This record gives sequence, structure tokens and C-alpha cells, in this order.
Amino acid sequence: MTADVPRYYAPPTKPPVRQVINTDLCVYGGTSGGVVAAVQGTRMGKSVIIAEFGKHLGGLTSSGLGATDIGNKSAIGGISREFYQRLGKHYGTAEHWTFEPHVAEQTFREMLREAHVPVRFDQRLLLVRKEGTKIKEIVMEDGTIYRAKVYIDATYEGDLMARAGVSYTVGREANSVYGETFNGVQTFHPNHNFYATVDPYVVPGVPESGIVKGISDAKLAPIGSGDKHVQAYNFRMCLTKSSDRIAFPKPQGYDPSRYELLKRYILSGHFDVLSLTIEMPNGKTDTNNFGAISTDNIGGSDCWPESDYVQREAIFQDHVNYQQGLMWFLANDKSLPDSVRKTVSAYGLPTDEFVETGGWPHQLYIREARRMISNYVMTEAECTGKRVVQEPVGMAAYTMDSHNCQRILIDGVVRNEGNVEVGGFPPYPISFRSIVPKPAEVTNLVVPVCLSASHIAYGSIRMEPVFMVLGQSAATIAAQSIDERRAVQRIDYEKLKQKLLADKQVLK
Repeated sequence: MTADVPRYYAPPTKPPVRQVINTDLCVYGGTSGGVVAAVQGTRMGKSVIIAEFGKHLGGLTSSGLGATDIGNKSAIGGISREFYQRLGKHYGTAEHWTFEPHVAEQTFREMLREAHVPVRFDQRLLLVRKEGTKIKEIVMEDGTIYRAKVYIDATYEGDLMARAGVSYTVGREANSVYGETFNGVQTFHPNHNFYATVDPYVVPGVPESGIVKGISDAKLAPIGSGDKHVQAYNFRMCLTKSSDRIAFPKPQGYDPSRYELLKRYILSGHFDVLSLTIEMPNGKTDTNNFGAISTDNIGGSDCWPESDYVQREAIFQDHVNYQQGLMWFLANDKSLPDSVRKTVSAYGLPTDEFVETGGWPHQLYIREARRMISNYVMTEAECTGKRVVQEPVGMAAYTMDSHNCQRILIDGVVRNEGNVEVGGFPPYPISFRSIVPKPAEVTNLVVPVCLSASHIAYGSIRMEPVFMVLGQSAATIAAQSIDERRAVQRIDYEKLKQKLLADKQVLK
């Protein structure tokens, strides 16, 4: 059987059939945060269902991001910690923080099976119906209607949140908006940039010939100014050197001119594409973006958050073609040094991961999309401890981290712009108010993934273990809202706090 090309969206092939599902809690999105939210909801005695856009569970955690990004493990508790303990049981240790994709998804499925949570796949949101400030029902493309007392948007894009009329933003705020330092346009950080001057023109030395592919013709805006650029996406590749590895495929529509700039950079003496390759169990890797030109499709993510499904499929395929083409180019193009081709071709795709797509991950790394604007916005001040929230629902601990947003010419020299890596601060709490919308907008929705945060603060919060922590807290809020018959914004926080602590969440 031939493996399928990875896809984001396949148009429905069956006519819509009206089916109404009534439940206490509907979780839209089977990401890691969505799975944990569903488990917590059932532990609190509520009926729960997950409506998942695709065909898999766990989001990035089960799609190649096996080297857990956290910063400080002591900040992770509750069901999120249980997940890593379950991985430890699989691998024969107390806890395991590096893991194979299929083991992660298997673990999530086991957790849902034990909790008796039904999951419906291929559930693509069509519309949201409200009565006043309450979501009455959500309707999928296949005609399925979900009527719940409370909803959780656990998607990376915030599609439910947006269609429910919740305020949000996309892109980077200017530093002036929240009194920040590292938001907006940034060029100060040397990492993931060029360490050699590379001629950017189609005909070297001839500006009139135009710039090579992969460089934007945009002009550098003032440092710290805001824009709508979105940090770059990629696929977190799981690679192996096993003898039965799958060779990197040459994608349909392969265009070697997309890698001309990379070739020139390599020939200048710089090859670091695979430098962020972290060993996973059983001879596999988590391979992430590294260097000036790597797996990040810089500039390719700007339109993703607000695009419809068909447009996202085109963007998704552009990322597949770019990254598969990149790996094929590095392993096979005879214009590259033998040492580069030998190094890259020693790797391949594993035969026992992502089997239906020939070893290629099924989930694009949506590092950031929409971000809610609620009555409390997490900012750089909260990350660095200059301001401490008073109603915490979890902790974050990672560096303020943004990948590059654009590749442009600055005074005729090609540079990447947008990379920020600023750490050195201890774990910090995340506000209850940052995961619930403004009460005037929606009163029965909780948003643990596309939460209310500035771009640079989100860069610290947006880690998979934290999404799981916030997913658990979101479900606790939802269940308490149902019990108290109050809007999610009006529940008794002290009661919430005691329940979170009883469930081993870490709040300080």
C-alpha cells in the first residue's frame, strides 16, 4: 500500500447528515491540551466529547516534538506530569521527557480510553450559533451539531474562539502597546541568522536581476514596531539512521531554486541545518530548525491564522514541499559538497512512525496563530516577574522564544528578522483571566491554547506541557461553571484554586 501525501484538509466526500450530540463539555481540538482537558472533565463527573479536526490525537506532542520544551520541570504538575510518568512506565523509568511520536499518541489514546471519552475525528468547524453571550451549539461540515453547557477551544488556531466572536489578535504588537522590550520587529539576536555574507541576487552581483527565492522584498520597519507577521512554522521531523529507513522523498513540484541561497551559504563554509537534532529513544530524533536557512519556511505562515480550510491546505502543502524538498536537495544535489550529502543521506524517515504518510509528520508546527484578547493579557512583565498574577491556573517556565518572521535585505545584505531568545527568569504563574474571554463576549468558553498573551509572552507560554496544564485547568473551570451555574468568568476562584492544588497542579 502506497503512503498518502500528508494533508491538512481533505474536503468532505459524504453529504452532511444532521446528528445532534448533547454533552456537558465539548472540547474542540484533540491537541495535547484538548486530551488532558477531556480527561479532567470526566474526572470531575461531566460528560465530555472531543471533536478533532484531523485524524490524530496529541497535536505536536505526537507529531515529532519528542524533545519536550519546558525549561523547569518543577513547574509541571497534574495530568501533564502524569503523561510523562506514563511515558516513563513505557520506557522503564520514573518519568520520560523524550519519546517517540507513536508512543505519545498511544499514551493519549489510552488516557482517553480509560476515561471513557468519545472522540470524533474529521470534525471541521462550519459555524457557531449563540444566544446572547452563550454558545448554543457548534456545527461541523459533516452536519454534526454539538450542544454543550461549556466549550473548550483547544486548537492551535483558535477557530472556535474566533467564530464565537471573541476578541483576538494576529502578529506582533509594538513594544509600546504593553510596555515591552522584545516584541515587534527585532534584529538584535544573532542566533538562526547568517554568519557569512551571501550574495542575494539571481545573477550574483547584479541587483537588477532580482533577488533569489526565499528573500522578501519588504523593507525593515523600525525596531519594536508591530506588524502582522507570524513566526515561522515547520515540521518537527522524526529521523533515523536505521538500515530500513525511508529515503527523503522528492516532492511533487520540487523547485531547486528555493534552495539557491542555502547552496551559496553552504559553499561559503556554513552547514548547520541539522545542528538541532536531538536523540530520541530507539535511534530516532526530534529534528528542529537551526541556523540561517533550515526547516522553518520563513514568511510562509503569515496567512495561516485567518485562512479558510482550502487556503490552509495550500499553505500546508507549500510547507510539505519546502521541507521535503530541502531534505532531498541536501541529500542528493550534486552541486553540494560530498560531505553534506553524505551527512544528510545517512538519515531517513522511520518506517514505524507516521505510516500512513510515509514517515512524514501529519501535524504542521503551528507555533502561533490567533491570540485571544481578554481582560488580562500575559506580557513580558509577567514572564520576567515584574508583575505577578493574583489568580494563577498554572505555570510557565520557558525562554521568551520567537522564531524568525521574515528574511529581508538590510543595506543590501540578507538577514533573518524576528528571532528572540531571552531567558534567565524563574517559572511564573499564568492568570485565570487570560484563558477566559471577556464576559461581554462569551460566557461558556475557555481557551487554554490560544490564550490572551502578547506575541513575546506567548513565545514563552506556548509549550506543550503548559498547554496540558492549562487544558486541565480549563476543564476544571468548565466543570465548576456547570456546578455553580455561573459564567466561566464568575466562578469562585478560591474554590477553583483548592481543586487545582488537590489535583496536583503547580501554582507557585
